[in-house]
Amino acid sequence: MTLNTPVIRLLVAKDWQLFQKQLALYVLAGIVALCFLGLAKPWAFYIGSLMLIIVTVSIACFSISTSLMVERKEKTLAFVMSLPVSPLDFTVAKIAGNVLTFAVPFAIIAGGTLAVVLFTPLPDGLFVYSLLIYAYILFAFSVSLAVAMSVESEGWATFAMIGSMVLINPFIMGMSQIPAINDRVSKDAIVWTPEALGILAGLVLASLAVIAVTTWVHARKPAFY
Repeated sequence: MTLNTPVIRLLVAKDWQLFQKQLALYVLAGIVALCFLGLAKPWAFYIGSLMLIIVTVSIACFSISTSLMVERKEKTLAFVMSLPVSPLDFTVAKIAGNVLTFAVPFAIIAGGTLAVVLFTPLPDGLFVYSLLIYAYILFAFSVSLAVAMSVESEGWATFAMIGSMVLINPFIMGMSQIPAINDRVSKDAIVWTPEALGILAGLVLASLAVIAVTTWVHARKPAFY
Protein backbone atom coordinates (compact mmCIF):
# COMPACT_ATOMS: atom_id res chain seq x y z
CA MET A 1 0.00 0.00 0.00
CA THR A 2 1.38 3.38 -1.00
CA LEU A 3 1.15 6.53 1.08
CA ASN A 4 -0.92 9.50 0.01
CA THR A 5 1.83 12.01 0.73
CA PRO A 6 -0.10 15.21 -0.13
CA VAL A 7 -2.92 14.32 2.27
CA ILE A 8 -0.47 13.33 4.98
CA ARG A 9 1.28 16.67 4.63
CA LEU A 10 -2.09 18.41 4.82
CA LEU A 11 -3.03 16.64 8.06
CA VAL A 12 0.36 17.28 9.64
CA ALA A 13 0.24 20.94 8.61
CA LYS A 14 -3.27 21.18 10.12
CA ASP A 15 -2.02 19.99 13.52
CA TRP A 16 0.97 22.33 13.40
CA GLN A 17 -1.06 25.38 12.43
CA LEU A 18 -3.66 24.68 15.11
CA PHE A 19 -1.15 24.43 17.93
CA GLN A 20 1.80 26.63 16.92
CA LYS A 21 0.69 29.60 19.03
CA GLN A 22 0.32 27.47 22.16
CA LEU A 23 3.67 25.82 21.48
CA ALA A 24 5.27 29.25 21.13
CA LEU A 25 4.02 30.10 24.61
CA TYR A 26 5.57 26.91 25.97
CA VAL A 27 8.88 27.84 24.34
CA LEU A 28 8.64 31.31 25.88
CA ALA A 29 8.08 29.75 29.31
CA GLY A 30 11.09 27.53 28.68
CA ILE A 31 13.23 30.56 27.85
CA VAL A 32 12.17 32.21 31.12
CA ALA A 33 13.20 29.03 32.96
CA LEU A 34 16.55 29.04 31.16
CA CYS A 35 17.12 32.65 32.28
CA PHE A 36 16.70 31.53 35.89
CA LEU A 37 19.00 28.57 35.27
CA GLY A 38 21.68 30.79 33.76
CA LEU A 39 21.94 32.91 36.91
CA ALA A 40 23.85 29.99 38.45
CA LYS A 41 22.48 30.74 41.91
CA PRO A 42 21.13 27.92 44.10
CA TRP A 43 17.63 29.41 44.38
CA ALA A 44 17.50 30.34 40.69
CA PHE A 45 18.80 26.91 39.64
CA TYR A 46 16.05 25.20 41.65
CA ILE A 47 13.31 27.40 40.16
CA GLY A 48 14.72 27.15 36.63
CA SER A 49 15.21 23.39 36.63
CA LEU A 50 11.75 22.80 38.11
CA MET A 51 10.17 25.09 35.50
CA LEU A 52 12.04 23.34 32.69
CA ILE A 53 10.77 19.92 33.72
CA ILE A 54 7.20 21.19 34.09
CA VAL A 55 7.27 22.99 30.73
CA THR A 56 8.81 20.07 28.83
CA VAL A 57 6.41 17.55 30.36
CA SER A 58 3.51 19.88 29.56
CA ILE A 59 4.61 20.06 25.91
CA ALA A 60 4.60 16.27 25.67
CA CYS A 61 1.14 15.99 27.21
CA PHE A 62 -0.25 18.91 25.21
CA SER A 63 0.59 17.50 21.79
CA ILE A 64 -0.98 14.13 22.60
CA SER A 65 -4.09 15.35 24.42
CA THR A 66 -5.03 18.02 21.86
CA SER A 67 -4.19 16.10 18.70
CA LEU A 68 -5.63 12.70 19.67
CA MET A 69 -7.82 12.79 22.74
CA VAL A 70 -9.66 16.04 22.01
CA GLU A 71 -10.05 15.04 18.37
CA ARG A 72 -11.78 11.83 19.41
CA LYS A 73 -14.01 13.65 21.88
CA GLU A 74 -15.08 16.19 19.25
CA LYS A 75 -15.47 13.40 16.66
CA THR A 76 -13.47 15.18 13.98
CA LEU A 77 -12.47 11.80 12.58
CA ALA A 78 -15.57 11.97 10.37
CA PHE A 79 -13.98 14.88 8.52
CA VAL A 80 -10.77 12.91 8.01
CA MET A 81 -12.69 9.93 6.67
CA SER A 82 -14.24 12.19 4.03
CA LEU A 83 -10.78 12.73 2.56
CA PRO A 84 -9.02 10.26 0.23
CA VAL A 85 -7.02 8.87 3.12
CA SER A 86 -6.40 5.29 4.20
CA PRO A 87 -5.88 4.03 7.78
CA LEU A 88 -2.15 3.86 6.99
CA ASP A 89 -2.12 7.49 5.83
CA PHE A 90 -4.03 8.58 8.93
CA THR A 91 -1.68 6.66 11.25
CA VAL A 92 1.44 8.14 9.67
CA ALA A 93 -0.08 11.63 9.72
CA LYS A 94 -1.13 11.43 13.38
CA ILE A 95 2.22 10.09 14.56
CA ALA A 96 4.18 12.53 12.40
CA GLY A 97 2.02 15.43 13.56
CA ASN A 98 2.42 14.53 17.23
CA VAL A 99 6.16 14.01 16.88
CA LEU A 100 6.53 17.34 15.07
CA THR A 101 4.52 19.38 17.57
CA PHE A 102 6.52 17.82 20.39
CA ALA A 103 9.96 17.69 18.79
CA VAL A 104 10.26 21.33 17.72
CA PRO A 105 9.75 22.98 21.15
CA PHE A 106 11.48 20.03 22.84
CA ALA A 107 14.60 20.46 20.70
CA ILE A 108 14.65 24.22 21.27
CA ILE A 109 14.39 23.90 25.05
CA ALA A 110 16.80 20.97 25.28
CA GLY A 111 19.34 22.76 23.08
CA GLY A 112 18.91 25.93 25.13
CA THR A 113 19.53 23.99 28.33
CA LEU A 114 22.77 22.51 27.04
CA ALA A 115 23.91 25.93 25.82
CA VAL A 116 23.20 27.49 29.22
CA VAL A 117 25.20 24.74 30.92
CA LEU A 118 28.17 25.27 28.61
CA PHE A 119 28.23 29.07 28.51
CA THR A 120 27.37 30.04 32.09
CA PRO A 121 29.15 29.38 35.41
CA LEU A 122 27.12 26.19 35.86
CA PRO A 123 29.33 23.06 36.02
CA ASP A 124 29.72 21.37 32.64
CA GLY A 125 29.01 18.06 34.34
CA LEU A 126 25.32 19.00 34.12
CA PHE A 127 25.54 18.53 30.34
CA VAL A 128 25.36 14.73 30.52
CA TYR A 129 22.88 14.80 33.40
CA SER A 130 20.54 17.12 31.47
CA LEU A 131 20.71 14.95 28.35
CA LEU A 132 19.70 11.91 30.36
CA ILE A 133 16.67 13.71 31.79
CA TYR A 134 15.58 14.91 28.36
CA ALA A 135 16.09 11.40 26.98
CA TYR A 136 13.72 10.07 29.63
CA ILE A 137 11.09 12.69 28.73
CA LEU A 138 11.43 11.63 25.09
CA PHE A 139 10.85 8.01 26.12
CA ALA A 140 7.85 8.95 28.30
CA PHE A 141 6.37 10.87 25.37
CA SER A 142 6.80 7.86 23.08
CA VAL A 143 5.07 5.54 25.53
CA SER A 144 2.23 8.02 26.10
CA LEU A 145 1.75 8.46 22.35
CA ALA A 146 1.68 4.70 21.82
CA VAL A 147 -0.98 4.23 24.50
CA ALA A 148 -3.08 7.16 23.25
CA MET A 149 -2.96 5.71 19.72
CA SER A 150 -3.87 2.22 20.91
CA VAL A 151 -6.78 2.82 23.31
CA GLU A 152 -10.00 4.77 22.87
CA SER A 153 -10.41 5.32 26.61
CA GLU A 154 -9.50 8.86 27.58
CA GLY A 155 -8.94 7.67 31.14
CA TRP A 156 -6.30 5.12 30.20
CA ALA A 157 -4.56 7.55 27.88
CA THR A 158 -4.48 10.19 30.61
CA PHE A 159 -3.22 7.62 33.12
CA ALA A 160 -0.40 6.64 30.76
CA MET A 161 0.64 10.27 30.28
CA ILE A 162 0.57 11.15 33.95
CA GLY A 163 2.15 7.87 35.04
CA SER A 164 5.05 7.96 32.60
CA MET A 165 5.80 11.62 33.32
CA VAL A 166 5.54 11.29 37.12
CA LEU A 167 8.14 8.51 36.97
CA ILE A 168 10.71 11.15 36.08
CA ASN A 169 11.20 11.69 39.82
CA PRO A 170 12.21 8.05 40.51
CA PHE A 171 14.38 8.22 37.39
CA ILE A 172 16.26 11.27 38.71
CA MET A 173 16.57 9.62 42.13
CA GLY A 174 17.88 6.48 40.46
CA MET A 175 20.57 8.44 38.62
CA SER A 176 21.62 10.02 41.92
CA GLN A 177 22.34 6.50 43.20
CA ILE A 178 24.82 5.80 40.39
CA PRO A 179 28.22 7.19 41.47
CA ALA A 180 29.57 7.19 37.91
CA ILE A 181 26.86 9.70 37.01
CA ASN A 182 26.09 11.59 40.21
CA ASP A 183 29.73 12.22 41.21
CA ARG A 184 30.44 14.00 37.93
CA VAL A 185 27.50 16.42 37.96
CA SER A 186 29.39 19.04 39.96
CA LYS A 187 32.59 18.68 37.90
CA ASP A 188 33.47 21.40 35.41
CA ALA A 189 34.00 18.88 32.63
CA ILE A 190 31.87 16.71 30.34
CA VAL A 191 32.58 13.08 31.14
CA TRP A 192 30.81 10.27 29.33
CA THR A 193 30.86 7.17 31.49
CA PRO A 194 29.72 3.72 30.27
CA GLU A 195 26.73 3.98 32.60
CA ALA A 196 25.63 7.34 31.19
CA LEU A 197 26.13 6.21 27.60
CA GLY A 198 24.21 3.00 28.26
CA ILE A 199 21.22 4.80 29.78
CA LEU A 200 21.16 7.44 27.03
CA ALA A 201 21.40 4.90 24.22
CA GLY A 202 18.80 2.66 25.87
CA LEU A 203 16.26 5.46 26.25
CA VAL A 204 16.72 6.81 22.72
CA LEU A 205 16.56 3.36 21.11
CA ALA A 206 13.54 2.41 23.22
CA SER A 207 11.77 5.61 22.16
CA LEU A 208 12.40 4.92 18.48
CA ALA A 209 11.33 1.30 18.89
CA VAL A 210 8.05 2.25 20.60
CA ILE A 211 7.14 4.72 17.85
CA ALA A 212 8.16 2.27 15.11
CA VAL A 213 6.13 -0.59 16.59
CA THR A 214 3.12 1.68 17.11
CA THR A 215 3.28 2.80 13.48
CA TRP A 216 3.65 -0.79 12.23
CA VAL A 217 0.75 -2.14 14.34
CA HIS A 218 -1.69 0.61 13.34
CA ALA A 219 -0.60 0.55 9.71
CA ARG A 220 -1.83 -3.04 9.52
CA LYS A 221 -5.35 -2.15 10.65
CA PRO A 222 -8.00 -2.29 7.91
CA ALA A 223 -10.08 0.52 9.43
CA PHE A 224 -9.67 3.78 11.34
CA TYR A 225 -8.89 3.04 15.03
